Amino acid sequence: MVEVEAKVIGRKRSPVALWQVSISQEGLTLRDLILDIVEAEVTAFRDRQEQQRLPQILTKDAIAWGMEKGKITSGDREFAPQPVDLQAAFEAAIQAFSDGLYYVFIDDRQYESLDEQVTLQPQSKVLFLRLVAMVGG
Repeated sequence: MVEVEAKVIGRKRSPVALWQVSISQEGLTLRDLILDIVEAEVTAFRDRQEQQRLPQILTKDAIAWGMEKGKITSGDREFAPQPVDLQAAFEAAIQAFSDGLYYVFIDDRQYESLDEQVTLQPQSKVLFLRLVAMVGG
């Protein structure tokens, strides 16, 4: 399991909470790692969509968490699920890295090439640092 975090330069809060991803392979390149994380997130997104279709009994903790986030939902919603094309998500993530839109740090070390071998420990931390273009730049 690795801990994954996303940050945006210039923002105090992360756009998403920390999350854990199971990485089963060794001898990964940065490209492989990004693809594994994208696949895990697409799967998690699909699971969350499916959970919204089922009615849920909310605990006090779930209500408190919803209040903190500004929205309390109990599922049982009818909506058209948003399709996610996994291949398109892979391509977008790789293109964004290649275009310099985000950096990847693993255990405080920046990785700059998609073909670079990454070293993961059991408690490694992966940081995706998104850059924001300057006005007029």
